[in-house]
Amino acid sequence: MNLLRKSKALARRKRRVRLRVRGTPARPRLTVYRSNAHIYAQIVDDTVGRTLVSASSIDPTLRGQLQSGGNVEAARQVGTLLAERAKAIKIHRVVFDRGGRKYHGRIQALADASRAGGLEF
Repeated sequence: MNLLRKSKALARRKRRVRLRVRGTPARPRLTVYRSNAHIYAQIVDDTVGRTLVSASSIDPTLRGQLQSGGNVEAARQVGTLLAERAKAIKIHRVVFDRGGRKYHGRIQALADASRAGGLEF
């Protein structure tokens, strides 16, 4: 599968998932983006289009602790940090948007760490 076809397929999956997964004030959307080098997560209220909480492997609080931002351990730490920040502003329930990616590897590690940190989805 060439690169253009692969990126088009990812965009198609992402659009399909986004049609079904919407964030509300009661249950905002936890969205995940991953690149080869880093992983990013944010909790979004789609009714007003506002990011409520975010965390990533380039966050200053994690930057010194991580060897690499693109591995499973970095995803776990980002998930834990995101859960802590969400609890601080009293967010406990979210809907999970995996961004068209498989629920596997770094995406799964971030989700599991967020659940362990107290988020419910």
